[in-house]
Amino acid sequence: MVPLIAMDSRHGVGPNQTYHLPVNLLKKLRSGGTAADDPKPLVATKVSIRSIALPTEHGGWGFTLEPILLGLLVAPSASAWEISAAALGIFLARRPVKILSTDLVRGRWLPRSKIALIFALIYGGTAIAGAIGALFTADGPFLIPVLVAAPFALLALRADAHSKNRALVAELSGSIAMGATVAAITIAGGWDLAPAFGLWLILAARDVAAISLVRGQVRRVHDKPVGAKSIYIVQTVSILVVAIAAVAGIVPWLGVLAIGVVALVAVVSLNRDPVPAKVIGWTQMGVGLAVVLITATGVNLNL
Repeated sequence: MVPLIAMDSRHGVGPNQTYHLPVNLLKKLRSGGTAADDPKPLVATKVSIRSIALPTEHGGWGFTLEPILLGLLVAPSASAWEISAAALGIFLARRPVKILSTDLVRGRWLPRSKIALIFALIYGGTAIAGAIGALFTADGPFLIPVLVAAPFALLALRADAHSKNRALVAELSGSIAMGATVAAITIAGGWDLAPAFGLWLILAARDVAAISLVRGQVRRVHDKPVGAKSIYIVQTVSILVVAIAAVAGIVPWLGVLAIGVVALVAVVSLNRDPVPAKVIGWTQMGVGLAVVLITATGVNLNL
């Protein structure tokens, strides 16, 4: 099918719709025929602005809001809000940027491409404004974790452009990159690098453990084999890494408990009947919130 942009709304087709022209009809037109020679009608497809402007995955929202919330709970400041706005702008921009880059890679320009460009500019402008504001109000070099996160973000963006955002590397790199927000917020609030990166480590451990579990749960929903042993190993390693950081005094011990909660959910989930994907998503949102609250309590009470 060859898409043609509909420009005239007088015939019931608005500017945000696309005519799909069958290839055989295109060949007839090129050879001197007419549209009447083909019995297949033109089909108008309406573009959904919401599907372009807003991400739909629960996981994406969780991986973005968790570091923002944790940062605001342990190091509230003007720069914290500005960095939070920047992080949210980056997250929201990912969906339209993905659509736009995919269309450009495939050498096409559709009505959705224009809409994606508009929202990418709006969200990108929000991110830039937040970052500039933080430059004037921050009490520390908050760009350090941003630079560390850049390679992870580039991996995720590259996967988006090639429609491979569901790959394991893409999911891990995207979530870890967004976790840098908590380090940026705390460093901007005057924290030393070690404890700031420690909070990022806790969220990264949660991300790795959660993604491993969720991918296994989704496979169970589709009656595919699941390596429960490998998932348990990931949960155990995540706890051990955070525990080592706690021994070194980089993270609070309650951070270890928080990752333990993630592991407990994994054990329970893999030993009960499969649940729908939506239930999996909302459960992980709740687990993420628990990780944030437990960790924040540990920081504020020095536990």
